[in-house]
Amino acid sequence: MTTSRPVSDAVPPPGCPAHAAVAGGTDTPGRTGLRAAERMYGPEFAADPMATFTRLRAHGSVAPVEIAPGVDAWVVLGYETALEVLRSPERFSKDPRRWKALAEGRVPANSPVVPMMMYRPNALWTDGEEHSRLRRVITDSLGRVDPNALRSYVERSADTLIDRFGPRGEADLLGEYGAVLPLLVFEQLFGCPADIGDKMVRGMAGIFDANADSEKANALLTEAVAELVALKRRQPGPDVTSWMMAHPSGLTDEEMIHQLVLLLGAGTEPEQNLICNGLRLLLSDDRFAGDLAGGSMPVEDALDEVLWTDPPMANYAIHYPIHDVELDGTLLREGEPILISFTAVNNDPTLVSDRRVGNRAHITWGVGPHTCAAKGSARLIAAVAVEKLLDRIPDIELAVGVEELEWRQGPFNRGLVSLPVRFPPIAPAQRPSEDRGRDAEPVPSSPLPSAPAPVPGGTGSTDGADGADRSTGRWWSSLARWWRGR
Repeated sequence: MTTSRPVSDAVPPPGCPAHAAVAGGTDTPGRTGLRAAERMYGPEFAADPMATFTRLRAHGSVAPVEIAPGVDAWVVLGYETALEVLRSPERFSKDPRRWKALAEGRVPANSPVVPMMMYRPNALWTDGEEHSRLRRVITDSLGRVDPNALRSYVERSADTLIDRFGPRGEADLLGEYGAVLPLLVFEQLFGCPADIGDKMVRGMAGIFDANADSEKANALLTEAVAELVALKRRQPGPDVTSWMMAHPSGLTDEEMIHQLVLLLGAGTEPEQNLICNGLRLLLSDDRFAGDLAGGSMPVEDALDEVLWTDPPMANYAIHYPIHDVELDGTLLREGEPILISFTAVNNDPTLVSDRRVGNRAHITWGVGPHTCAAKGSARLIAAVAVEKLLDRIPDIELAVGVEELEWRQGPFNRGLVSLPVRFPPIAPAQRPSEDRGRDAEPVPSSPLPSAPAPVPGGTGSTDGADGADRSTGRWWSSLARWWRGR
């Protein structure tokens, strides 16, 4: 079990030889002082993040890292330590205005990670009552979406995309499917015209990658969301944006912009990664084929596996100590950023079970007051997207070996560069409209908003190996027949 205590309890008394070192912040790697031990960005980290985390565990459950050139942070690697940070808002704040290195100019404002870490007045970067007020707007508005209508819309959007590349017999499932489907869903749910939606997602993708263009991408994103807010003030409709505007909390235009940026970030880029990481696993690992005869759902099992081993937001949930504090034996200074590595935490070697299938004790969705407000919808969208693709194209297979797939190099997300596949060409589905993805009717709301779900605690465990054997995809033919009851 981890321990956290104020620095007043952790600093040795005056006169002790250790007092000056601890009180003055002398860098003792893994114990006191923020001096990077490893880089959490670049090609080496992207190719094998677990190797980096294995080396970092020598420092304990909390270790110093560099997340961009000249930007130091702490990363939490232990499951219990992560739970302590996420459940302790009285000690660890989400407000980036506490980030001392940025406020004092030691981190340049144009650093590629700043757009993903900067303060925005939204539910992610606020604490206490302000956080509760903004979160209520989000949960109440999302609660009005009918899950059955959402499923139907995802299926129609998936059919539209599959029809575009199906006759070719090959595709990049990231660029032509996984990245586009969440955009179509967002446009539909939020009443967003296609031109604004395309601009928003280009901006969001740029800041997730945390590269030299992040500042421009952030400006593009803000401009696009402001256009949507102005449009919905003039022309409200049966969509989440309009419901948020009409909420009793009375959000200003600025508050609306920042909540929509948050929802777009949570609903497109991570969703893309969840879909594509799930497809990668299903097309490269024979373990899931063996469960078919037992009547389980291989797609759901694959999503569980991905959420444990390759979570779409691999390292995030940034917090800042409100005061100097000792966390599991490591002294953290006030205002130093702390990232939760969901990948490392979910694969903490101290967890006792190696069973992942059906086990959802991972903390990829977060715990505590900032638990993901839309995890049910996010999982539904990903599951339907994967099921629809494999139902329509049961003989699909990777066009390259799984070991040849490349990962994007940012410190926060776990996303592929591309996902090339091949398959016997298929004919378009018979539907009355050529492109129902953008032209479908709005998703109807349920009669009353559903209440916000209770925040789960989650104490469970698993860890295990990530299979890398390439399969031919033949077993998907059996899966398609089983889904159809044949």
